[in-house]
Amino acid sequence: MEASLLKQEIAAPAFRLRAAWLAPGLLGLTIIMIALNGRMNVSSLGPVLGQVIHDLGLSPARASLLTTLPTLVFGLGAPLGPLLARRAGVDRSVLIALLVTAGATALRAVPTQAALFAGQILSCAGIAVINVLGPSLVRHKFPHRTGLMTGLFTMGICAGGALSAAATAPLATAIGSWSCALAFWALPAVLTAGLGAAYLQPGRDRVSRGLSKRKLWRDPVAWQVTLFMAMQSALGYIQTGWLPVILADRGMSTVDAGLVLSFSMVAQSVVSPFVPSLIIRLPDQRIAAVLATAVSLISLVSCLLAPLPAIWMSAAVLGAGQASMFAIALTFIVIRAPGAASVAQLSAMAQGIGYLLASAGPFLAGLLYYHAGRNAVAALITILCAIAAFSGLGAGRPRSERPDRGLAS
Repeated sequence: MEASLLKQEIAAPAFRLRAAWLAPGLLGLTIIMIALNGRMNVSSLGPVLGQVIHDLGLSPARASLLTTLPTLVFGLGAPLGPLLARRAGVDRSVLIALLVTAGATALRAVPTQAALFAGQILSCAGIAVINVLGPSLVRHKFPHRTGLMTGLFTMGICAGGALSAAATAPLATAIGSWSCALAFWALPAVLTAGLGAAYLQPGRDRVSRGLSKRKLWRDPVAWQVTLFMAMQSALGYIQTGWLPVILADRGMSTVDAGLVLSFSMVAQSVVSPFVPSLIIRLPDQRIAAVLATAVSLISLVSCLLAPLPAIWMSAAVLGAGQASMFAIALTFIVIRAPGAASVAQLSAMAQGIGYLLASAGPFLAGLLYYHAGRNAVAALITILCAIAAFSGLGAGRPRSERPDRGLAS
C-alpha cells in the first residue's frame, strides 16, 4: 500500500508536468485549426467559378456579386463578434460560428443559384465572427506570446485557403460535381468544432465593453488601421476571386489556374508565421507596411499581365507580399488596442468597416475585367495599393510621433 502511494506521489509531478506542457500546445493547435477554416469556403470557389458560371448561367454581374459576398458579409457580420462575446464568451461564440459555417458550407452541395448564394452568405457570417474574435482569442489565451500566435493564426488562415484552392478543382473532377466539392469543406469546420469543444473553456471568457464606441470611432489611428485592413482585403479577394478565372481565360487549365492560386497561398503560409513576431518588436512599422504593399502591387500586376511561364514566380512573390500585408493588418489590431477587451472592438471596426469597403474590390474587378480587360484590373489594383501605403504610414507610426496620442503602440 505504502509502495503504491509512493509511486503515485512520484508519478503525480511528472503527470502534471506533461499536462502543463501539453495543454498550451493543444490549445495552440485548436486556434490554428480555427484559423484554417477562415478562408476555405472563399478560396474553394475561384478554381471552379468558370464551371459554376456555365452550369448555373450566372451573368457577369451575379458572378461578380458572388465573389464580392465574402467581403460584404464579413463586414456586415463583424459587429456580431463583440456582441456574442459579451453574451456567451469568446470561446462559445467561436464554437457557434464554426457550426454555422459547417452547416452553411454543406448547403452548397445543392447545385442551384439559391443554395449557392445562401450557403456563401451564411458560411461567411460564421467566418466573420471567427475573423473578429480570432485576435481576441490569441491575446486572451496567449498574452505573452501574441506575436508568435498571431503569426500561427495568420498561417492557419493562409494554409486553409491554399489547401482548398489546390484541392477543389481536382476534387470536382474526381467526384464529377463542383457543388459537392464546394460542400466538402464543411468537414474541417465540424472537426474543428469537436476539437474546440474539448480544449476551449466556454463560459469563462466573457469580455467587458473596453473602449467606448464613440472614442474608438473618433480615433484617427483606428481609422488608419481600418483602411489598411480594407485595402489588403480587397487585394486578397481580387486575387482569390478572379486570378484563376483570368489565368484560365489566358490559356491555363482550370486545375493549373487553381494550383497557381494555391501556390501563392502556400507561400503566404510559409511567410506569415514570422511577420508578426518581427514587426511587433519594431517601434515603427511604416517601412514594413509600405514594403509589403509594394511587393503585392508588383507581383499581382505581374500575375495579370506577365507571360504565363513567369506566373509561378510572380505568384510566389505575391504570396509573400499578401502574407505580410495580412499579418501586419492583424498585428496592428493586436498592438494598437490598449487591452484584451478592446481587441475585439478594434477588430470589429477594422474588419467590419474594412470588409465593407473591400467588398467593392472584387466586384469592380469583375466588371472591369469583363468590360475593359486585364489592364483595367491592374489600374484598380494600383489605386488600392496607393491607399494601402498611405494608411500603413499612419497606422505604423510610433505613438511618440502622433500629436493625437491615439491608440496604444
